[in-house]
Amino acid sequence: MKKLIEGLQKFQTGYFSSHRELFEELSHGQHPRILFITCSDSRVDPNLITQAEVGDIFVVRNAGNIIPPFGAANGGEGAAIEYAISALDIEQVIVCGHSHCGAMKGLLKLNSLQEKMPLVYDWLKHAEATRRVVSDNYSNLEGEELLEVTVAENVLIQLGNLQTYPVIRSRLHQRRLSLHGWIYRIEAGEVLEYDKASHDFIAPQSSIMDSEPEYNFHPTCHIPATASFKVPTATKPKANSNGKNRSNGSSLPGYEQFSQEQAERIYKGSH
Repeated sequence: MKKLIEGLQKFQTGYFSSHRELFEELSHGQHPRILFITCSDSRVDPNLITQAEVGDIFVVRNAGNIIPPFGAANGGEGAAIEYAISALDIEQVIVCGHSHCGAMKGLLKLNSLQEKMPLVYDWLKHAEATRRVVSDNYSNLEGEELLEVTVAENVLIQLGNLQTYPVIRSRLHQRRLSLHGWIYRIEAGEVLEYDKASHDFIAPQSSIMDSEPEYNFHPTCHIPATASFKVPTATKPKANSNGKNRSNGSSLPGYEQFSQEQAERIYKGSH
């Protein structure tokens, strides 16, 4: 507490004093340009990692950067989203997950939380789609590799959940809104952004006006050498009695290890 009080004093005599005009302007109203949805994790600081000024971003935080589908919860997430888009007229939305996410670790062992942390258990059930996608499609992974994929899939699923909100769907239809998925890697201080063309997370691109509402994580794609996010390699098809690779009949290139239904879900999206 002593450290926080000392920080308040430094803020008032330092940053506030040198930015007095900015705070005077902000006292008359806010005009943020970005809605930033991220985790409550103390290691994630949206203003720090983006170097944004006070008043630039409108932040929604909770355990696991989860957005319950419209009407599924009575929390403040929906109200904050509606206010940001309708009242503040924000046109850019970022959902930002992060490495080593405790909420995603909890999601992977959800049942064990029910007795000790029942409220956390109830909250994480809003991410059941993430848990199911990971369970059904990444059973060959474990440890950190499984956690990284869970973080990535969760970002994309929350982007899908965002689109269940009427105000979001309306603005997307009008092409007045752009949605973005980020992963912040704490240990590297880097951010990776979802790229619809490669179905992967890559270094952020300069072009941000893309409102195509489809988010599909491609589990077999190649990660550029400059990126640190690890994507699992595909398991090879099993051989039949004749020694030839046994195909499951999927017509989508690069998805032979999945059933046709799984391949279409990953390629076209589950929403």
